[in-house]
Amino acid sequence: MRTIVAILAAHVRIAETERTRAKPPSSWQAYDYYMKAFETLNTFHRTFAVDHIYESRRLLERSLGIDPSYARSYAVLANTYPAVWYNPVNADFLSAAALDQANRFARKAVEVEPNLPEAHASLGFALTARREFDASIAAFERAHVLNPNPVDWINWTFAYALVRAGDPRRAIEIINRYVRLDPLYAPFASGFLGFAHYTLKQYTRALLALRDCVSRAPYLRAGHTWLAATYAQLGRIEDARTEAAEVLRIQPSYTIGGSSRPMAFKNADDNQHFYEGLRKAGLPE
Repeated sequence: MRTIVAILAAHVRIAETERTRAKPPSSWQAYDYYMKAFETLNTFHRTFAVDHIYESRRLLERSLGIDPSYARSYAVLANTYPAVWYNPVNADFLSAAALDQANRFARKAVEVEPNLPEAHASLGFALTARREFDASIAAFERAHVLNPNPVDWINWTFAYALVRAGDPRRAIEIINRYVRLDPLYAPFASGFLGFAHYTLKQYTRALLALRDCVSRAPYLRAGHTWLAATYAQLGRIEDARTEAAEVLRIQPSYTIGGSSRPMAFKNADDNQHFYEGLRKAGLPE
């Protein structure tokens, strides 16, 4: 009971901090559309049904039509583009145009409300996809200065950026702190936790986290990819091949060079280690 009370108290405190820091919209209808869009994007992160992306954008356009200066709506709109850049759900998969849109809307959010943590975090997420790692980490650091106790997507996107930038240990600290506060944490959290442990060659720990991720988000292709590589590094080749088959079921056109290399790490050794696991798992070049 004390654990539940502590978690609820933490959420109330964080929500109140966010409420007081964020500039309110000029109309509560703009806020209502923003909240619906935010939840719709969260639904996409569980189902990976692209219709949720389109609906989220439609709602955000309604929000911004009412209040063109509402930075939170620009930040979430920015996040809809990396969501489809990373996941093979439509023509925006690995599209430069999608990253340009993410960057444009994130910078608009920062311009409109420079003290909004979500604005800087959305910029950091966009810059991670563009492999501008130093600028990405700087944007996330700014978000954490503005709010040292963020919840939900700011944590797992920052953790992902840190893993790719070469700091998986800090990524693990951020995710572990987040999941302690939120028992309803997003599947991405355990996915990126496993990805961080894989990078450190802590395969047993990676396995536990990644199994949790794919059990809760079975259509997340990246989760199966990381799990395939982890099984392969543990010498469990049959299990690795099973996960590789799941990758190809979700994305029949998957290749290591075409689908994973654009999401490369900053450090060449981390790239080599990851691709080695994918090859051992039997994924095509």
